[in-house]
Amino acid sequence: MSLVGIIILILSLLGLVVAYFYSRQVLAVAKYPKDASEKEKSKLSEIHQAILEGSMAFLAQEYKYMALFTIFFAIFIGLLLNNPSHGFNDGIYTSVAFIAGCSISVLSGFIGMKIATAGNVRTTASAKTSLAAAFKTALHSGAVMGFGLVGLSSLGLYLVYLLTAKLVPAGVDSSTIMEIVAGFGLGGSAIALFARVGGGIYTKAADVGADLVGKVEKGIPEDDPRNPAVIADNVGDNVGDVAGMGADLFGSSAESTCAALVIGAIAFPGNLGAGLYPILITALGIPVSLIAMFFIKVKKEEDVGSVLKRLLIISTFLGAVAVYFASIWLIPAQYELGGQVFTGEGVYICYLSGLLAGLFIGLITEYFTSHKYKPVKDLSKSCETGAATNIIFGMALGFKSSGWTILAIAVSVFIPFYIGGMYGVAISALGMLGTLVITLTIDAYGPVSDNAGGIAQMAGLDSEIRDRTDVLDAAGNTTAAIGKGLAIGSAILTSLALFSAFLTRAEDISINNPSMLNFSLDNINLLDPFVLGGLFLGSTLPFLFSAMTMKSVGKAAFDMIEEVRRQMKEKPGIMAGTDKPDYGRCVSISTKAALREMILPGVLIIGSPLAIGFLFGIKALAGVLMGSLLVSAGLAVTQTNAGGAWDNAKKYIEKGFLGGKGSDAHKAAVIGDTVGDPFKDTSGPSLNILMKLSAILSLVFVPFFAKYGGILVKFLE
Repeated sequence: MSLVGIIILILSLLGLVVAYFYSRQVLAVAKYPKDASEKEKSKLSEIHQAILEGSMAFLAQEYKYMALFTIFFAIFIGLLLNNPSHGFNDGIYTSVAFIAGCSISVLSGFIGMKIATAGNVRTTASAKTSLAAAFKTALHSGAVMGFGLVGLSSLGLYLVYLLTAKLVPAGVDSSTIMEIVAGFGLGGSAIALFARVGGGIYTKAADVGADLVGKVEKGIPEDDPRNPAVIADNVGDNVGDVAGMGADLFGSSAESTCAALVIGAIAFPGNLGAGLYPILITALGIPVSLIAMFFIKVKKEEDVGSVLKRLLIISTFLGAVAVYFASIWLIPAQYELGGQVFTGEGVYICYLSGLLAGLFIGLITEYFTSHKYKPVKDLSKSCETGAATNIIFGMALGFKSSGWTILAIAVSVFIPFYIGGMYGVAISALGMLGTLVITLTIDAYGPVSDNAGGIAQMAGLDSEIRDRTDVLDAAGNTTAAIGKGLAIGSAILTSLALFSAFLTRAEDISINNPSMLNFSLDNINLLDPFVLGGLFLGSTLPFLFSAMTMKSVGKAAFDMIEEVRRQMKEKPGIMAGTDKPDYGRCVSISTKAALREMILPGVLIIGSPLAIGFLFGIKALAGVLMGSLLVSAGLAVTQTNAGGAWDNAKKYIEKGFLGGKGSDAHKAAVIGDTVGDPFKDTSGPSLNILMKLSAILSLVFVPFFAKYGGILVKFLE
C-alpha cells in the first residue's frame, strides 16, 4: 500500500470517528425541555415518534425499490460490459464497484436520516436553554451527515480501487482499472435518482397539501397540529433535504472523483500517487472542515446566519492551503494529454478555480434568495398587487440569477481547460466540492431546525422556544438555498468532467483498438448531422424531465389536498381541537405517490443515453449529453433560485412586513411559495441527477458503445 493510500485511509477513518463523536454529542442532549410537564413530554414524544416512524417507513419502502434496481442493473452491467479483448470479464468487476457505490450511498442516507430525526426534538429541547445550545445541537446533527458521508465516500472509493487492482489479471492498464472503478460513481448516482426524485416528490406533495388547505383555506398557522398533513410535511423535510441532498452530493463527489481518476490514468500512466490524487483531495476536506468547526460561536440572533457563512468561507480558505501542498507533492512537473503539455502547478489553479467558483455561487445564491437583500424584498413588495405579479417577479428573479451562476461556471471551465485540459476540468469539479463536508453539514442543519420549530408548534411549547427555533430555521432556509446552489454548480462541473472522461476514454479505446472504434476528439463537428441532432434531442430532455417531476408533485398534492379536506369535513372536531387528525394516512399517501411517480423520470434518465449510444453511436451521444447539460444548467438554477426566493418572500411578510400574516400580500406570497415548492425541492435539484447520471452511464458503457454502438447507422450505411 502506498503512502498516499495510507493517508487516504487515515483521513477517511477520521471522518467516521468525527461523525460518531458528533452523533454521541447529539444523543447526549435531553429530549425534553427543562421543567416540561408530563403532558408536554408525552406530546413531544408522540410527535417525535411519528416523524421518526414516517421517515423510516418511507426509507424502508424506497430501499426495497433500490435493492431490486441494484441487483437488476448489476446483472445488466455484467452482461453488457464484457470486452473480449481484455481477456477477462470487466463487466463483473464493474458490477461489484456499482453495488459498492449503491450500498455506501444507501448507508450514508440512513445514517443522516437517523441522526436528523434524533436531533430535531433535541434541538427543540435545547431551545429552552438558549439559542446557542439549540444551534449547537442542530449543527452537530448536520455534521454527522457531513463527516460521515465524505468519510464513507473516500474510504469506499479507495477500497474499491484496491480490490479491483488486486483482482484483475496482471498487466491490465490503469485506465481500464479506473474505468471499472467508475462503476462506484454510477452506483452512487443511481441511488441519488431514487433519493432525490422520490424524496422531492414526497416532501412537496405533503408541503403543498398542508399549505393550500391549512394556510389558504382554513387560515391556520404552519405546523398547526390540527392539519392532518403536518407530520407528512415534517417527514418530507428529512427524506428530501437530508437523504435526498446527501445522496445527490455523494453522487457528485464519487462521480467527479471517478472522472478525474479515469482521465488521470491516461495522463499519468504508472504514477500511482498522481493517480490517487483525486481521492486524496476529497479526503483532505475532512480535517479542514474539522478545524473550521472550532471557529463557530453563537451568542445572539444575528450570529446564526453569519456563523454558517463564516464556516463556509474558512473551510474554503483552509482547503485551498491543504490542496496546494498535496498538488505540489503528487502531480508531476509536466504531463501530456491529447498532445498538449501541461504543468503540475497548473492543476492546483484548476482546483482553486472550482473552489472559488463554488464560493461565489453560494454567495450569489444567498443574494438572490435571502430576504436580507433587494431581490427578495422587491419580490415581497410585488405580493401587494396579487399572486400574478408575485409569480412574474419570481420567474424574472430566477432567470436573472442563472446568468451569474452560469458565468461563474464558464470561468471555472475555461481556466481549467486552458491550463490543464480535460483533467483540469475534472479537478475543477472536485474543487467546487472542496467544502463538501461543510456544505452537507449546514444543509442537513436546515431540516433539523425546521422540524424543531414544527415540533415546538405542535406540542404547544412556550413562545420563547418557537422564537428561537424560528431564528435557526430562517438561517436554515438561506443555507439550504446555498446548498442547492452548490449542488447544482458541482453537478454541472461533475457532468462536464464525466463528459470529458467519456470522450477521452473513447479516444483511448480508438487508439488501442482501431478495428473496434474509429473516434477522435478532432472529428466532433457541431455541423455533423449526428452531433447536431443529438444537441437538439438532448436539449429537450430537461424540459421533459421537469414536466414529469412537476406533474408528479401536482398529482400527489391533489391526493393530499383531497385527504386533508375529507378529514376536516368528516371530523369537525379537528378544527375545534377535540378530534385528532389521522396523520398516518397522509404519510402513506405521500409515500405511495413518491414511489409510484419516480419511475418514469428514472426510465427517461437511464434509458436515453443507453438507447442513443446503442442506436446512433458515440458522436450522437456526445451531442445529447452536451445539449442536455447546457439546458439543464440554466433551467436548474432558474427553478431552484425562484423557488427559494418565493419561500423567503413569504417568510419576510410573515415577520410583520407589508401587512404581515393574514394580509392580502401574505396570501399572494403563500401561493407563490406553493408554486415554488416543486421548483426548488423537486424539479430544479433533480436536474442534477439528469446531468450526472446520463454522463456517468455513458462513461461506464463506453466499451459497449465502442463495440456495438451505432447499430442503426451501420444498418443505414
